[in-house]
Amino acid sequence: MLADWLPAIVMVVLFALGTPIAFAIAISALSFFLASGEVPLNIFVQKMVTATDSYPLLAIPFFVLAGAIMNRAGITRKLLALADALVGHMTGALAQMCTVLATLLGGLTASSSADAAMLAKVLGPEMTRHGYSAAFAAVITSCAAIITALIPPSIGLIIYGYIADASVGRLFIGGIVPGLLLAGSLMVVTAIISKRRGYLPLRATRASRAELGRAFREALWALSIPVFIIVGIRYGIFTPTEAGAITVLYVILVGLFAYRSLKLADLPRLLKETALDTASVMLMICAASAFGFYLAWERIPPQMAAWLVSLTKDPTLLLLAINLMLIVLGTAVEGTSALIILTPIFVPILTKLGIDPVHFGVVLVTNLTIAGVTPPVGQMMFISSQVLKVPMDDYTVEVLPFLGVMMLLLVALTVFPQLTLWLPNLVYGK
Repeated sequence: MLADWLPAIVMVVLFALGTPIAFAIAISALSFFLASGEVPLNIFVQKMVTATDSYPLLAIPFFVLAGAIMNRAGITRKLLALADALVGHMTGALAQMCTVLATLLGGLTASSSADAAMLAKVLGPEMTRHGYSAAFAAVITSCAAIITALIPPSIGLIIYGYIADASVGRLFIGGIVPGLLLAGSLMVVTAIISKRRGYLPLRATRASRAELGRAFREALWALSIPVFIIVGIRYGIFTPTEAGAITVLYVILVGLFAYRSLKLADLPRLLKETALDTASVMLMICAASAFGFYLAWERIPPQMAAWLVSLTKDPTLLLLAINLMLIVLGTAVEGTSALIILTPIFVPILTKLGIDPVHFGVVLVTNLTIAGVTPPVGQMMFISSQVLKVPMDDYTVEVLPFLGVMMLLLVALTVFPQLTLWLPNLVYGK
């Protein structure tokens, strides 16, 4: 019946009209409660409110706050110096530094959008001053920010683990190898383009061992944070949620006493920024909880499961088909909202077919984060393009080779699950 699909239709229309994501999902869910006549309206409010009653989701504000503190404490400058020492001698050095810096920052900011904004503001103007096209600078800063979605602690993996009831610790470790492969892929494309266009190195020669060692020592406090998180979770010292709180305390101490660039007077402003960023994510989760009730009531997940299985029962082919659908969907729907809506639909299907939820989680988050750099609604695309004043047409042309290599990596992650699973299995056991 058409009425069964009314909320989904409403949501698509609202997305097309440019309605903010959280409100589009909430209004779509509300349309179901108003039209059904079978479910009391107060259930809508209950579903919105009870979604916040989740211990694992506490990790989100803690890690967002930790990232804000580290940025204020000047950690970016230390890591930028390390990136310069590592790749400053390469062709297209500033663009290569962008990818290296994003990889180093992945365990600190936990947010691809925050990374895109920071990279565009810090390195974007430097690239244009050194002769890089503004569109290329916007593309590399937005694409490099995707690495943050995979290097722990990733907010996308936390949300997926909560919804899919999967181990956040295994997801964190499972994202490391794909994140490093993504960084390497972006650097290869950057090197090819930079050589053709004559984007120059910043150094005539490689950094000396002494200089490299000095840059590494100065960045050591920052580099220790992802290791601190992973080791603590692996050996049961704290849960992923507790890791967020302890990381906040840790980075405050680092900022106050190790780098001495953080002041207690900065904390109120950082807390305000964290509250605003967290509220936007939580509002989407609340709205998606109410929308999820509609999906369950109308038995849409089982219907979709039957349709997908009718296409093929081969797990790999099915996962490739889902990837293709997500790529198309990602051109129109923001990644976080798609993650929240689609996880409860796909996970039961794929688990029954023997696909590891950690493998699927990393593939899903990678796919939907790549959507953040694809026109017309890519969030990181908007951020980098706005900072560097780049028209969407110019951005679209420049992003194509980077999208090509990222799609190849996505296929590899899909077809070869051990790229994701071997490290979690090594650390945790099978």
